[in-house]
Amino acid sequence: MKVLRDIDELPSGLRFALAIGTFDGVHRGHVRVVSALTRAAAQLDAVPVVLTFDPHPAAVLRGEPPQLLCDPNERLELLEHLGVQITVVQPFDTAFADQPGETFLARLTNGRELRGLVLTAESAFGRDRSAGLNTARELARRFGYRVIEVPHLARDGAVVSSSRLRSVLAEGSLGDVQRLLGRRYAVVGTVVKGDQRGRELGYPTANLRFDRAVALPRDGIYAVRVAWDALDPPGRRQRRHGVASLGVRPTFGGGGARILEVNVFDFNGDLYGTHMRVEFVRRLRGEKRFRSSAALIRQMDRDSARARQVLDALP
Repeated sequence: MKVLRDIDELPSGLRFALAIGTFDGVHRGHVRVVSALTRAAAQLDAVPVVLTFDPHPAAVLRGEPPQLLCDPNERLELLEHLGVQITVVQPFDTAFADQPGETFLARLTNGRELRGLVLTAESAFGRDRSAGLNTARELARRFGYRVIEVPHLARDGAVVSSSRLRSVLAEGSLGDVQRLLGRRYAVVGTVVKGDQRGRELGYPTANLRFDRAVALPRDGIYAVRVAWDALDPPGRRQRRHGVASLGVRPTFGGGGARILEVNVFDFNGDLYGTHMRVEFVRRLRGEKRFRSSAALIRQMDRDSARARQVLDALP
């Protein structure tokens, strides 16, 4: 898949079908949209193209970016896996947001042929999101494209959406998240140096730092699968099972920032500086304050044994 950084970089003479959206999470609803895109592109003898944005439009329009549901690089990998041939990661700023819908379409079709535009009932583009489905249909004759409307996907009586996913994730129901997402939930962060307390307890941990605000599940202890690209030798993909703690560590005072730390099973190497992917498999228990380090260690032994049992039983 080719990744471009501006719609003006789309090749001259391109014959394409387009879907527009943030695609944060690339959940089952997004999969339905992209599937409609690839089908339409095949029927129209066109290239399937996705237009997404960085930063998230809410960061510019409301000053409050939502917590990410998917690492940006993983989002691109998922779109490629779904059959998208070109993804434009458009820089989103006030100038881009202020374009009228017609101006936006004129830029898209400048020297190119837009054959299909894939939209949902809530899709909108242009200044103040003024160009919705009806306007897109009105402009279709002028710009020569076909409008492909995709119905919303519902699960358990509600639309599958990124906002719903964040809510369910915060409640801690990993099973519900997996059903909405179509895969287990995962985050990607950089391993940084912590206070070494886990090492003192016999459970060294990789502490993750996130460059952007990411959506995290409810505080607690989790069985996880982790992966990272080794620094030495470079690029070799490593995969392990582990147990993760997410929260404020109440045994040691609590009250601070939430921390995600992972004890990687059967691994003693240096992980500092690596980008680690943590996939949440099962929530084992909630956070708890222990009276002593010895009591905490006994519980960590139980957590570790249970996590191994859960993870070893996976297909």
